[in-house]
Amino acid sequence: MMATTHVFVGLLLAGGVAMLAPDYAGVAAAGAILGGLVPDFDVVGAHRKTLHFPVYYWLPAIGATVLAFMVPTPTTVFLAVCLLAAAVHCLTDVIGGSHELRPWEGNRDRAVYSHYHGRWLEPRRWIAYDGSPGDLAFAAVLAVPLLFVFETAVQFVVIGMLLVSISYALLRKPLASGAGWLLDRN
Repeated sequence: MMATTHVFVGLLLAGGVAMLAPDYAGVAAAGAILGGLVPDFDVVGAHRKTLHFPVYYWLPAIGATVLAFMVPTPTTVFLAVCLLAAAVHCLTDVIGGSHELRPWEGNRDRAVYSHYHGRWLEPRRWIAYDGSPGDLAFAAVLAVPLLFVFETAVQFVVIGMLLVSISYALLRKPLASGAGWLLDRN
């Protein structure tokens, strides 16, 4: 899935916080955005391995969530939503395509690395690949309720990320072709 789709999933978690405790909506949204993005910071290294922990993120996420319920502060709510969004991000990478330059070709069976299992988990391909029409549709469906749950600042972020999603989906295959051409030349 696209990074923006992962952020929208995290923002849905933050939306639950916003409805139950509106005072924490902003910090929950910030935590969701950061947590939805952080695992993909490993794109410069061993992508879907270095910062992706489909099992291990859950331990601190559950602990932080319990803490946020017991001691709700901006810091505990931010941390809980951030860790939950990161945990869900890593788990949902399994429902997407494989980790490769042209995942629509389906040449690899690597969705995300599980450090707990010591192996790559296979992609389910429910969403064919990041930037696929299905990924874009899923992102749009996730974005719509967010526009009604959050206030203006987060709404602008959601709209901006939706525009990025549309652009990326339109350019996904040409970007892969261009990157492949560059890699072939080196």
